[in-house]
Amino acid sequence: IFTGVQSEVVLTQPEAESGRPGGSLRLTCKTSGFDLGSYYMHWVRQVPGQELEWLVRYYSSSNSNYAPAIKDRFTASKDTSNNIFSLAMTNLKTEEQ
Repeated sequence: IFTGVQSEVVLTQPEAESGRPGGSLRLTCKTSGFDLGSYYMHWVRQVPGQELEWLVRYYSSSNSNYAPAIKDRFTASKDTSNNIFSLAMTNLKTEEQ
């Protein structure tokens, strides 16, 4: 291994996740090629036909920012031992299924 050479960054998510209005859902993003604990991570979403919408900027539970529309319903987290970045969503709205 060469000093200063970065490995390939890979983010892997399940193909499809769905929930129902009022229900809960957890999205996961498996990471590799970097130290998850050392970086800010973001969640964004895109409704078909609309622009990307930023949801969360997350470093740790005490260092994170949430979009007002989801602040009290969505919670991001990192599992650094398994390299997984997650978004737990509660009280889903119809457009968030």
